[in-house]
Amino acid sequence: MHFQWYPGHMTKAKRQMQEDIKLIDLVIELVDARIPLSSRNPDIDELGKQKARLILMNKADLADEEQTREWSEYFRNKGCFVVKVDARAKAGMKKINDVVMEACQQKIERDRKRGIKNRPVRAMVVGIPNVGKSTFINTYAGKACAKTGNKPGVTKGKQWIRLNKNVELLDTPGILWPKFEDQQVGLYLALIGSIKDEILNIDELSLELIKVLKEHYPGILASRYEVNEEQEPAELLKQIAQNRNCIKKGNELDYSKAAALVVDEFRSGRLGKITLEFPGN
Repeated sequence: MHFQWYPGHMTKAKRQMQEDIKLIDLVIELVDARIPLSSRNPDIDELGKQKARLILMNKADLADEEQTREWSEYFRNKGCFVVKVDARAKAGMKKINDVVMEACQQKIERDRKRGIKNRPVRAMVVGIPNVGKSTFINTYAGKACAKTGNKPGVTKGKQWIRLNKNVELLDTPGILWPKFEDQQVGLYLALIGSIKDEILNIDELSLELIKVLKEHYPGILASRYEVNEEQEPAELLKQIAQNRNCIKKGNELDYSKAAALVVDEFRSGRLGKITLEFPGN
């Protein structure tokens, strides 16, 4: 499979972010806790290199907890502040204000020495499509002030959001980088839903997922679908289709339905807490 998706509005969004970065004190970057490295846009490191950095490990409820701890340590070692969150369920959200203030302590101290009081911290919220950015903003603000959606590419414009007297947020559209150098990154992004399903081959995607699960989470497929994991991925998918009664006209097995089922159950967490990439690999 070859993965590529870069809508035209993303080029414009990147140019806009290059302008907006001058206005802010802190970059809050959302990553998907299941693929913390692959769900980062490498452009953000360059754009935000002079700014305080906070990484939010979102969808932590879907990820392997031990791996999330290791990834948090990995990012802290690179000089970032880190909080794990589940923006939909509001888990971890109470910590964020304190961490924002801690991350911007130097800026607050500089303002104080200059006699500037009560200037709010201005933070830019960034993240690739479908990583939960708008849901996070709405949860953080306590009201539906950012447009949300469960499909990539919903947030198209820029908006400032006043949270409280201490913090203002700048929302930005989700942007991917123009070309994936590593197709493994494309695979991971496709699996979590950051690339539109309409342009993907879900049958092939499910076989790749089955390979990853067999290697890193042995027993999870056997437990969920009552299959023999010793088989090749294609045979496993066939067994899943049989066991889950995925049948089409003519009484034939519906492999596409079985494939979509496996991918959907991974994305929703019904297969368990799963992380697809690991620090140091």
